[in-house]
Amino acid sequence: MTVVDDIKARLDIVDYVSASVKLRHTGKNYTGFCPFHSNTRTPAFVIFPETQTWRCFGQCNEGGDIFGYVMKKEGWDFSETLKFLAEKAGVELPVYSQVNQASKDHTEEIINALEGAARFYRQQMLETPRGRETLEYLHKRGINDQSIKIFGLGYAPDAWDGLLNFMKGIGYGEQVLMDAGLITERDSGGAYDRFRNRLVIPIRDAFGKMCGFGGRVVDPNDVPKYLNSPKTDVFDKGRLLYGLDLARQSIRTKDQAVIVEGYLDVIGLHQAGFTNAVSPMGTALTEDQFRLVKKFPRRIVLALDPDAAGEQATLRGLETARQTMDIDNEMLFDARGLLHYEARLKADIRVTTLPEGKDPDEIVLADPLVWETIVENAKPVVEHVMETLVASKDVNDVKVKSEIAQKVLPLIEDVADRIEREAYRQKLAYLIKVNERALVGASPSPLTRGKSRKKGDEPAEIARKINGTKRSNHLLEHYCIQKLLHDPDNLHQVNRQLKIFDLPELDNDDFIETEFLETFKLITASLDQDEYTPRDFLELYLPDLIREALVVEELPKNTKEITPEKEILELVRAILRMRRNRIEEQINDLLFMEKELEDNEKDASLNYQSLMIENIKMRKKIDDALNPPSKND
Repeated sequence: MTVVDDIKARLDIVDYVSASVKLRHTGKNYTGFCPFHSNTRTPAFVIFPETQTWRCFGQCNEGGDIFGYVMKKEGWDFSETLKFLAEKAGVELPVYSQVNQASKDHTEEIINALEGAARFYRQQMLETPRGRETLEYLHKRGINDQSIKIFGLGYAPDAWDGLLNFMKGIGYGEQVLMDAGLITERDSGGAYDRFRNRLVIPIRDAFGKMCGFGGRVVDPNDVPKYLNSPKTDVFDKGRLLYGLDLARQSIRTKDQAVIVEGYLDVIGLHQAGFTNAVSPMGTALTEDQFRLVKKFPRRIVLALDPDAAGEQATLRGLETARQTMDIDNEMLFDARGLLHYEARLKADIRVTTLPEGKDPDEIVLADPLVWETIVENAKPVVEHVMETLVASKDVNDVKVKSEIAQKVLPLIEDVADRIEREAYRQKLAYLIKVNERALVGASPSPLTRGKSRKKGDEPAEIARKINGTKRSNHLLEHYCIQKLLHDPDNLHQVNRQLKIFDLPELDNDDFIETEFLETFKLITASLDQDEYTPRDFLELYLPDLIREALVVEELPKNTKEITPEKEILELVRAILRMRRNRIEEQINDLLFMEKELEDNEKDASLNYQSLMIENIKMRKKIDDALNPPSKND
C-alpha cells in the first residue's frame, strides 16, 4: 500500500466534510449545500461514501476525492495537502532518496515475484497428477472451478526446489525469493521451497495486490495444518484480511461485514452468494484489521469457531474493536445540571453462534438458508459476552460476579442508545444475581472510561481515522496514466481519435483520484513546454509520492504482439469505459437523489433532470464509439 493509499484508507470523506458542511443522509449518500459557491436553495453538493468521492451538481460542476476537496477548500497544492492529510491520518511521510527508490523498486520486484509464484502454483494444480488430486479435494469440499479461478487457488508440488527452479528460470534471484517469503534458507547453505505439497491460497491486500500465501496440507500427516508466508515488506498477517479485495463492494452494499475464521470459509461463503465475508486467517483480530473493515459498514458480525479458543478470540476481538472503532460524543446533563460529553460506540458489533463442529463453509454449502438465518440471528455483542461469561463461570462466587461486571459494563457503556443500555444493565444484574443499582454505581465514569486507550487513540482522534476506499475506476485511471507517462505524445493521438467519435478530448474532469489528476496535469504541461523533452520534464517534476502511487501497482501485461496503432485504440477504449462507468454511476445517483428530494426542492429536481438528459446523451455517444457498426451492417 502506498502512502497515498494509506491516507485514503484511514480517512473518511463524510466525517471530514461534515465538520464544516451540514449534510443530510439520503439513502446511501449525503447531500448538502456546496461550500464552494453561494447557494441556499438547492442541495447540489453530494458525497458518495461508497467511492469516497464528492460532486457538485450545481454551479461548480466539479468533484473528486478527499485530496481534491481539501485542495479546493484550502487553496493548497498536492504536496501541502498531502502533508496535512498525512498528519490527520497519522501516516508518516517518507523522506525520499536513492535508497528509498531502490527500496521501492525492490518492493515492486517482490510483488511481481509473488504474482509469478501464483501462476506457477495454479499451473501445477491444473496440469500435474498431484495437483489434480488437490483439485479433486476442493471439489469434494464443494468448491467449484469458478471459485477456484476467482481466488487463484493452486498447488505447491511435493519437491524441495520446484518453485525455486521455476522462478530462477524466469530471471529471479534467490535473495528476491527469500525476501518474498517464497523460499527458506538451509542451515547448511542454499535454499528450499517454503510451501511443499500444499493447497496454496494467494493473499492480496484490500486493493488486490499480492502480499503472500497461505498453505493448507493435503496430506493429513503433514504439520502444521496451515502455513502462511513469513512477515515481509509486503506481508504482515495482522494488517490484512483475507478476501477483502473481493468483499469490499458487497460489504458497502449490505452495510455489513461478516468475519469468519478460515480461507475456505470465505471461499465457500462467496461461492454461495454471501460475498461480504472476510477472514483474519486464523488469528485474533488486530486493531489494524478492524481499521481495514470499519471504513465500510457500521455492522460487523463475528462468526468464529464455537470452541473455547474461538470464544476467547471473539472476546479479544471485541476489546480490540472497542479500542479501534470510531466513537461519537453524546451530550448529557449531570446531577448539577452541567453539560458534559460521553463517548458512545458508533458501530453495531454482533456475534453468531455456530453449530458445534461445523464451519461456515460446510453450513452454507449444505444449506445457504441456514447460514442466512445464523447471520440474521447474530446477537448484539453485549448480550453474547454476558451469556458466554455467565455460562462458563460460577455466578454464586462474589469475585466472579465482580469480574464479569468489570468485563461487561464497559461494553454496555459504549452502547449509543440509553434504553438499550438500561435493558442490558437489567439483564446483567439478573444473570449475575445482583441488584441493578450496584451496577450503576460500578459503571466507569465519563472521566475515567477510555483512559486505558493508547495515546493518540482518544475518541476525537479515532473519529478522524475512519477509513476510506478506492473507487471502481481506479485501475482504468491508473492504466491510462501509465500509458501516457510511458509516451506523453500518445495524448495527441488519443484526442484525435476521440474527436473522430465526436467526443471531448481527455481532460482533468476524466480523473477523480487526485494522484492521477495531478499526474495528468503534469503530462499536459510536459507537452506545452519546449525546454525539455516530455519524458525528461516528467522525470524532473513528478513528485516522488505520486511516482510511488503509479509504479507500485503492477498492471496486467499483454503477452501478444501489439502494434502502436492498436495500442492507441486500446487506450481510447479504456478511456471510454472509464467515462461510461462514471456516467452510469452518475445516472443511478441522480435517479436516487431526485427520488429523495422534498416538495420544496423543485429547482434541484429540474437541475437533476437536465443533468440526467446530458448524461444519457453522452452515454449513447460512448456506446456508439465502443460498439461501432460492423462493415456488414
